Amino acid sequence: MMEEKFWHKNYDFNIPTSIRYPNVPVHELVNIAASIFPNKVAFNIYGSELTFWQVREQVLRMANALIKIGIKKGDRVAVHLPNCPQYAIAYYATMAVGAIVVNLNPMYTAQELIAINKNTGTTAMFTFDMVMANIKALAAEVNISNMIVTRVTDYIEGFGVSTAKDMELPEGWHHFSELLAGSTDTKPTRVPVVSSDPALIQFTGGTTGIPKGAVLTHGNIIAATVQASLWGSFLNDKTPPEKRNVLAMLPFFHVYGDIIVLNWGMFNCATQILVPRFDIEEVMNLLAGIERIQFFPAVPTMINAILNHPRAEEIGLGKKFGLLNSGGAPCPVKLIERAKDLGVSFSEGWGMSETTSVGVANPNMGLKKEGSIGVPFPDTEIKLVDPNDGVTEVKRGEPGELIIKGPQVMQGYWNNPEETANQLKDGWLYTGDVAVQDEDGYLFIVDRTKDMIIASGYNIYPREIDEVLFRHPKVAEAVAIGIPDEYRGETIKVFVTLKPGETATEEEIIEFCKDKLAPYKRPKMVEFRNDIPKSAVGKVLRKVLRAEEEEKMKK
Repeated sequence: MMEEKFWHKNYDFNIPTSIRYPNVPVHELVNIAASIFPNKVAFNIYGSELTFWQVREQVLRMANALIKIGIKKGDRVAVHLPNCPQYAIAYYATMAVGAIVVNLNPMYTAQELIAINKNTGTTAMFTFDMVMANIKALAAEVNISNMIVTRVTDYIEGFGVSTAKDMELPEGWHHFSELLAGSTDTKPTRVPVVSSDPALIQFTGGTTGIPKGAVLTHGNIIAATVQASLWGSFLNDKTPPEKRNVLAMLPFFHVYGDIIVLNWGMFNCATQILVPRFDIEEVMNLLAGIERIQFFPAVPTMINAILNHPRAEEIGLGKKFGLLNSGGAPCPVKLIERAKDLGVSFSEGWGMSETTSVGVANPNMGLKKEGSIGVPFPDTEIKLVDPNDGVTEVKRGEPGELIIKGPQVMQGYWNNPEETANQLKDGWLYTGDVAVQDEDGYLFIVDRTKDMIIASGYNIYPREIDEVLFRHPKVAEAVAIGIPDEYRGETIKVFVTLKPGETATEEEIIEFCKDKLAPYKRPKMVEFRNDIPKSAVGKVLRKVLRAEEEEKMKK
């Protein structure tokens, strides 16, 4: 049992401070849901439906098919699919044979796929028709014994089911539906799987080189799913099980969608309304035709597009959503206010791939604080430590690196003992996020430790400088970094893109900061750019800018 923490007083009335987690493997969630609600719809994709019993049967048939083609316990099986029923069948079938799911983003380039599949030693891969060029480039470089290909529309009525022949699959490759049709065995596999066995390799967003693969166990996934479910249990308890549903817009290949949609939905016997791609007009039409969505987890960019759409009032979103949950990135305060104005119940949380998506969240019924990610989940311990030594706890109200311990914290990084040792120390995960904790235990993210600038002995968080520059009427984007300086250690340089048609000078930008930032935080250099380097998910790559500056200094 976890000892009482001072933030526990802010938990909702029905949330335990400690949980007894089910000692079951992840794929058992499918059997449980099928036993309770065999005829309830598990997945709905554009109106086509699969019940929980049908999902169970197809998972077991696919699991037995995987055994027949030689997949063994501990093998790595890549799942490279958008949100569709085939994803869930592949995911749970892989785990049912004791193999490890390698979650792959369908948007990865051929080079990224080659690097990750080499790193994990993948022996089988589920993939789909729309990425065949990349898959053929991958197959030319990496020997993956079993390629299993589907067409995204194969489970949508009216489109027909594709075949290996009409997809022109290379010899020896498997067609998803044909592999399934050839396997009639619906007996559960006899492969022993325990909570400590690895279930999933979830890659974190790397900026250069190969991203790191967080190894999540069956126990991690079950713990995170149960923690998230209990956190929203007041809403669940008030929603009859027959009416429970979740809008599955977050991609399952991302840890947030994996836990908070796919496994949450299975654990709560909720119908998952699948959205394979985010197209705002399609989404608004979908919402207009649905009476109620109990749970809608999303990222701020999705929420912004929906809540600020011209049809938001007309559709009556406040009545449609039981709970709108934001994660993945800090949610602007203006967006939270917009949700309130529309009558939408809203909550925000924080997690990482390494914490199986969950770690900290705002109570659903209790005190919420503007700009805060909330308080730690049950069974979760946190500390804020001095970023310079990683050990000394900072005083309440002072910024420190957030370190976290709990049943949802990963086993380590796949095939990367050095990074595992850097990030995991005595069970504590060093998150790299700098936060402040207030007197009630609420956490506020300040910045990333890797982005921190140390100038003349001062710790400077570049996000604070960025926020000031964003208020300049001519500035479209601004990014601050530290560059080496013989006298100060580091000095501050900002990269600025201007709004269309605007012009500005370096002096003008620096002058703007004078009454808004302490002298040691003010930029000393400004570089104007047409664009700022970003990752595939739109995160600014300070690391790339720093590397460019270091290269310049070598010349």
